Amino acid sequence: MLRHRVLSGIRPGIWNRHLSVLAKSLKYTQHGEPQDVLQLVEDKLSDPKDNQVLVKILAAPINPADINTIQGKYPVKPKFPAVGGNECVAEVICVGDNVKGLEAGQHVIPLASGLGTWTTHAIYKEDQLLAVSKKVGLAEAATSTVNPTTAYRMLRDFVQLSSGDTVIQNGANSAVGQAVHQLCRAWGLNSVGIVRDRPDIAELKQMLQCMGATEILTEAEIRTSDIFKSGKLKKPRLAFNCVGGKSATEVSRHLDNGGVMVTYGGMSREPVTVATGPLIFKDIAFRGFWMTRWSKENYSSAERSKMFKNIFDLMEQGKFVAPNHEMVPLDKFQDAAAAALNFKGFTGKKYIFDMSI
Repeated sequence: MLRHRVLSGIRPGIWNRHLSVLAKSLKYTQHGEPQDVLQLVEDKLSDPKDNQVLVKILAAPINPADINTIQGKYPVKPKFPAVGGNECVAEVICVGDNVKGLEAGQHVIPLASGLGTWTTHAIYKEDQLLAVSKKVGLAEAATSTVNPTTAYRMLRDFVQLSSGDTVIQNGANSAVGQAVHQLCRAWGLNSVGIVRDRPDIAELKQMLQCMGATEILTEAEIRTSDIFKSGKLKKPRLAFNCVGGKSATEVSRHLDNGGVMVTYGGMSREPVTVATGPLIFKDIAFRGFWMTRWSKENYSSAERSKMFKNIFDLMEQGKFVAPNHEMVPLDKFQDAAAAALNFKGFTGKKYIFDMSI
């Protein structure tokens, strides 16, 4: 256990030197399947210095990008040995002498990618962290920097939408898809989602509609639906694709004139195929989006601060909840990683390492 006491004359948040902190981390020294290359190792952490912050990780999710990074299939290539994970929520334990904006007891999330968050404790720099209200739930805070922000930027940056406009997306039960539904509801937009058919389709539709989806259709249903032709909903001006292949082609057919499809993933590992008719006669456009790139380009921008404020305000108000998830202990990483690989992002269930105890 970390033991500390407040020193006389020291401002709040700076504590005396501790005995030692033993961090348990999921590390890997080569690329491969997570269950094969990840190892739970222990390291002693030194005291934070200068602008450093020592934190205890409370919760950290497993994202598809985390799995791809470990496999060596992601554009980000870590230096070995590397700690897995990019997202988390943590509690500040103590800070270095030059830290001005954070103090012990605060909850924080990482602003930078590639820090390695699948660990019980870590030392980060102050400018790599953002303070978060404790009113925000652990699961919400832990999953706030990738999926909600991806949904937010795609809804804001490609088409100027107004209340009553329609957005359509495949992979509508993914974590990003769930975020899109919730933001659309908060902003007065119609959210139409496409999912694969499955035995529990009725329950899935109900869950997504409770999150804010206006309509959920299977891949077979969208091909015959008259939801737009009948005028029930406006034709979508914006579409999101995380699947690729035939699914992306079908979604693009429903775009209105001048509509835009934004691709942010390719779960089917099939290319995006453009339908010639809509491309020519509707003049639809195809764009790509990568949240990591946007974050690097806007690291300290006012727009990024505004985005997080808007998202956390919705979370505090209970208008935005974490994606469907399961909390798992860190030492069960092999089972969790295998399950995440088997689901391939299609089930809409996220696994989150729980280190809050």
